Amino acid sequence: MTSAIRPVRGYYEAIDAGDYDRLAAFLDPEFVHDRPDRTLAGRDRFVAFMRDERPMTDTEHVVDAIYESDLSSGDGSEPAGSTGVAVQGRLLDADGDELFAFVDVFDVEDGRLTALRTYVRTDG
Repeated sequence: MTSAIRPVRGYYEAIDAGDYDRLAAFLDPEFVHDRPDRTLAGRDRFVAFMRDERPMTDTEHVVDAIYESDLSSGDGSEPAGSTGVAVQGRLLDADGDELFAFVDVFDVEDGRLTALRTYVRTDG
């Protein structure tokens, strides 16, 4: 497992376990989550949402595939050590039923998650 994939896997493990201190440790202070229904800017805001505002917290993320790409272009547009990680997966409810399928696209810099864009499919 590469150093960019470790915090991504840890992100899902921490959310599913309700371990919000561990979740925060994976996130850059300026972390931004862009999802279909809202944008959450800042690590503290994101962790507060996950802990206190999510409509369902008894869920499990099933990771079906992980794809990784080196974003360091050498032209200065991306920081050295910047990696993109895409995750294809499904969110299950407490009964194991699929709520939706998703693709999460993470930006990872120096072992920390700096951004996340979530795409969902709800039609089964």
